[in-house]
Amino acid sequence: RDFCLSRGLGDVYKRQEDTLAIYRDTIQENTVLKLAMMLPFRAIEYDTIDAKDIFKTNKLVNITTDIYLGASIAIDSLRKMGIDVELSVFDTGRKDTKLDSILAVTDFSNIDAIIGPLYSEEVPKVANKAGVPVIFPVYSKNQASFSSSKIIKSFADREEHQQALVAHVLANYTNENILIIGDSSATSISNSDAIRSVLLLHDSITEAKIIYPDQGYIRKDYIINALKSDIGNWVLLATDNRVISSDVINSLISLPVEDPEEDEEDEEDKKDEKESDEPEMQILPEDTVIKVFGFDKSNQFDRIDNNKLAKLGFTYTSDIFIDESSQAVQIFNKQYLQKNNAYPSYYATKGFDIVFDASMRLASGDRLKETFKKGISYRLESKFDYSRKLFSTSSNNGIFIIQYNEDLSLTRLK
Repeated sequence: RDFCLSRGLGDVYKRQEDTLAIYRDTIQENTVLKLAMMLPFRAIEYDTIDAKDIFKTNKLVNITTDIYLGASIAIDSLRKMGIDVELSVFDTGRKDTKLDSILAVTDFSNIDAIIGPLYSEEVPKVANKAGVPVIFPVYSKNQASFSSSKIIKSFADREEHQQALVAHVLANYTNENILIIGDSSATSISNSDAIRSVLLLHDSITEAKIIYPDQGYIRKDYIINALKSDIGNWVLLATDNRVISSDVINSLISLPVEDPEEDEEDEEDKKDEKESDEPEMQILPEDTVIKVFGFDKSNQFDRIDNNKLAKLGFTYTSDIFIDESSQAVQIFNKQYLQKNNAYPSYYATKGFDIVFDASMRLASGDRLKETFKKGISYRLESKFDYSRKLFSTSSNNGIFIIQYNEDLSLTRLK
């Protein structure tokens, strides 16, 4: 999606102030919660297929199962805390095959919240028919089109990641040289231009250079010659392109530096150099300061050596932050392992966090959307900072900003 400038720079800073209040968990006495889950298990379809074959090739089945298994640990935990939770589970099957019949015969009026369905196209239908809060438990680029006030997006839209990182850059800027790397897509070009416009609103930022690909890749000389040796360099990757991201990282890792032992070139060498087709690149000191920023550490960085990212102090937005030393995380991992003979996946932990957070908020006795006004909450790996408007779709804007350290550890900056 295109980067949204409607809030303005002042509103970017205001959002940081708004998120300071922490939600306090409270449990109303004799609380009874009634939840429903709508997930595409497709149980009948897979009834005659060996489990190993099902999970080996079907990504959606793995996501569905992991969300449910994580949610079941959350339900167990809530019951141990004295909360009476009634959970109804619906198998929605393939897209647009079983949902209509489920909605036709089921009364959801006494349900506190519905988790699911997973298909984004089915979410508005459930919200309109059921008339209760519907929590969309995964991310989809189609979620930006949601309009019902009953829908709650548990993942931030792409533009929220961009806004969060740009706000971080603005808040921490101290005269660095800023470069923005885009790609040839219309979305990236639009985003790059918009990011540059927001950055230039800062009183001290007078320049932010955008570099686009030349014949499908980012030329190293374009990047190197845009760097400055006397101040820090901040490079913002406004692209989802794996090849371009990798090119940029590799170019910044191997800077052309002076060799102190190199003999003075003779006249013939200089002549050859002038006649060479190789583009000229400036020579930089070894201690040139470079820091790279990315909007969400998605799979575009999976094949990039973490040591390279650490060397560049790679800083990125994320919807999770894992603190392995956390007692709550350790307990969850142990319980999940004992129950399922496997460690929890990303979606298993998300399933726990989403269900546990919504249930704890409902256990206060307030309506779910009313609790969004009372602050943000941190669960195992997720942050829930929901938009506060009662009459529009609620979106979780709980985004972490994380930095790689030289020893490959991660630091949460926000």
